[in-house]
Amino acid sequence: MKSGSSTKTRKTSGPGPPALDAWERSWQKYWRKAGRPGYELPAGSPGGDEREFLASARTREKEAARLGRIHNEFARAFKALQPVGPAVTVFGSARFKPAHPYYKLARAVGSELARAGFATLTGGGPGIMEAANRGAHEAGGDSYGLNIILPHEQCANPYVDGSIEFHYFFTRKVCLVKYSCAFIVMPGGLGTLDELFEAATLIQCRKIGPFPLVLMGEKFWDGFRTWGEYMMEQGVFARDEIGFGRITDSPREAVELILRSLPPAVKRSLKPLKTR
Repeated sequence: MKSGSSTKTRKTSGPGPPALDAWERSWQKYWRKAGRPGYELPAGSPGGDEREFLASARTREKEAARLGRIHNEFARAFKALQPVGPAVTVFGSARFKPAHPYYKLARAVGSELARAGFATLTGGGPGIMEAANRGAHEAGGDSYGLNIILPHEQCANPYVDGSIEFHYFFTRKVCLVKYSCAFIVMPGGLGTLDELFEAATLIQCRKIGPFPLVLMGEKFWDGFRTWGEYMMEQGVFARDEIGFGRITDSPREAVELILRSLPPAVKRSLKPLKTR
């Protein structure tokens, strides 16, 4: 690199972002384990010598085959989920173990949903998903998992009455949203945030709802609340546009918030479990 380049790296001292070289090395190290990138070049485009590295060519035949897989994935899921409901989807991290307080909280959420008569939907994997399914299963409620095929998360947890496997994240997310009458968001990472913002955007734009988006874990979501207040101050949305959001530590309050929002016809279709 020329010494006069405006992108020349420099050493940093004290806290702050790493130098450019160190920054790139750190995230590329993670990706080296993934193998060949999933890029596709149009057939006949320049760079043919690099196509082996960049994966195969994009062709009409491959695009048609991909559309067929997407259609079949939706058709299979719609058929399996059509009789399910009313249901609430619980989002959350796959990384929390059974001894973790958030796992225990999600298990209590699943139990409360079952007692109120809801089916519990999750992504079908371990961690928070397993906990919510487990709570619903142990309480005697309906419990379903929409499992994504990943290298580190391939098997449905043992607490689901039915499991549907997905290859595409977006088809799974559509089904988790489509068959829910509310959402409960437990602590989680990027996947959970993706699901949270997808649901929030759809409710804000009145594509689904009206029903609440309940975030469980006051401490975990405290910074998110502060960021939301800052965003409102910047004028990117108004308070009444996101008034459907609520943060609580109480599984019972979370379910009560959902019950209060239900149309009478949906509420009448619930079959609460008899308490012992």
